[in-house]
Amino acid sequence: MGETAEAAHAPQRVDVAIAGGGLAGLSLALALRDGLGPDARIAVLDPTIGRDPSGDVRASAIAAGARRLLTTLGVWERLGDAAEPIRSMIVTDSRTRDVARPVFLTFDGDVEPGEPFAHMVPNAAMLTALGAAARDADILLIPAPVSGFSTDRAGVDVSYGADRLRADLLVACDGARSRLREMAGIQSVSWAYGQSAITFTVEHERPHEGRADEHFLPPGPFATLPLPGNRASIVWTERHEEARRIADLPDFLFQEELEQRFGHGLGWVKRVSKPVVHPLGFAMARSFIGPRFALVGDAAHVIHPIAGQGLNMGLRDVAALAEAVTDAARVGLDFAGPDVLERYQRWRRFDTLAMGVATDTLNRLFSNRSDALRLVRDVGLGLVDRLPRLKGLFIKDAAGLTGQVPRLLRGEAL
Repeated sequence: MGETAEAAHAPQRVDVAIAGGGLAGLSLALALRDGLGPDARIAVLDPTIGRDPSGDVRASAIAAGARRLLTTLGVWERLGDAAEPIRSMIVTDSRTRDVARPVFLTFDGDVEPGEPFAHMVPNAAMLTALGAAARDADILLIPAPVSGFSTDRAGVDVSYGADRLRADLLVACDGARSRLREMAGIQSVSWAYGQSAITFTVEHERPHEGRADEHFLPPGPFATLPLPGNRASIVWTERHEEARRIADLPDFLFQEELEQRFGHGLGWVKRVSKPVVHPLGFAMARSFIGPRFALVGDAAHVIHPIAGQGLNMGLRDVAALAEAVTDAARVGLDFAGPDVLERYQRWRRFDTLAMGVATDTLNRLFSNRSDALRLVRDVGLGLVDRLPRLKGLFIKDAAGLTGQVPRLLRGEAL
């Protein structure tokens, strides 16, 4: 007897549907596979699935805790030599045309013996590794956006194009302008900084020895972040209009502006990718959860990149949500129930708010032309530099290894 028309059009059944196939979305899919086991049905929906990610020239700082997560999920080994350890970091503070760049703060050392506090990894390499791992884990990858969803007590109906999924839980990993967050009616608090980050890759003459430089200038920080070989990722913050003007300069004029800020410590420098301008702002969702619904990564929070913590905060979300869901499923509870999702929200909101306040305060303290504030911050940096225990605490916190640390960030399987 043939199947009925109703059965033929029934939605495909999955345990978890994830909207967004970027770094956070794919990491969450793999973390849930690790926790829920091979029989769990996990779907990732994103129109960019299957596209070549090589056009993304950005690179991200992966803190030690996030690296442990990626190692546990079998992703880190797929990166090969694409990851460059950050072995040291220096912080300088001056005006753009100052000849001298006094060093006020240095970080040098590992979070554990032989474990650097962070690595720099090109986003394209990470997306490629995560995508390959997801395919090997039999995660359902759907190259389409979520167009709508409706929730009832038993599950979520997720629409994409003319098709539907039926899921126990829907997770929005669809970025800072999350459409799903809006569909869920979750409001957010946000403001613009009037700054933009110019990001691109450079080659330079001398080896960087794994050192990252953060040079604070009145418009915002100019960060030089080591990549494999004699290459570096640049994150150059300017007022928005100035950033756009600089990015549109002819090559020889752009080179002059770059050399003025890059300095001569690594010899000659040459841009090898087109500069991309990203407006900067702060945003935080008023709630990270709804009925059978959760926000992860930039969909939940956006912070200033001054401390390089944006992606790491998203991966901490991944670790916390995956652990909350897994713990509930193993004792036979509804893993998308309100108590489970509330556990995730409590776990992440304070840490996220604290990091947001810290990066906002740092940006306001350093991105200005006040000589009085400059004196105060330089004295403060100098004092911190002379307190190794305090510096060690800062490194541990930036690595995601303080407080209630999820198992994946400790390098433990779920």
